[in-house]
Amino acid sequence: MSPLEAALVERIKQDGPISVEAYMEACNSYYYATRDPFGARGDFTTAPEITQMYGELIGAALADCWNRAGRPKGLRYAELGPGRGTLASDALRVMRAAGCAPASVEFVETSPLLREAQKASVPEATFHDEIAGLAKGEGPLLVVASEFFDALPVQQWVEGWSGGSSGLAVTWPSTATAPSLRKVPSAKRP
Repeated sequence: MSPLEAALVERIKQDGPISVEAYMEACNSYYYATRDPFGARGDFTTAPEITQMYGELIGAALADCWNRAGRPKGLRYAELGPGRGTLASDALRVMRAAGCAPASVEFVETSPLLREAQKASVPEATFHDEIAGLAKGEGPLLVVASEFFDALPVQQWVEGWSGGSSGLAVTWPSTATAPSLRKVPSAKRP
């Protein structure tokens, strides 16, 4: 049993079923903290890793937005879940070539392993553990979130025939080797 499985089993034993959101959050935290998931040695490949044109086009679009906004000073580039930093590196190169040099580059990333790769790709980047960290800066903010939202924990609800709703919860029966889902009643959505 992996450390993640053991932690989930213990949590479910103590607290009972957990939400799909909590389950995804635990799995994502463990997954991204224990490996570099990208490329041939990883589990999947993202668009920025396939061709630099992807990041370059995003950089060109951001430079155009900045230009149309009147070229404001103090521009900030932020990326949510920047992978290895490849997209940011490509986008920033094009932005700078267009005269759009951000005053700061900020990444929202929690994985220590991915932060190391991001530092190698974009040494000037500063890091935040949460999106709320971006609110502390001043100046116009351009936010990139490529392939970020598809991996976030979600709340799942099933509408009932009588107008009520129920949530989906993750359980881990003591005899099971894997978790299972079950519906649990809920008075209202959170």
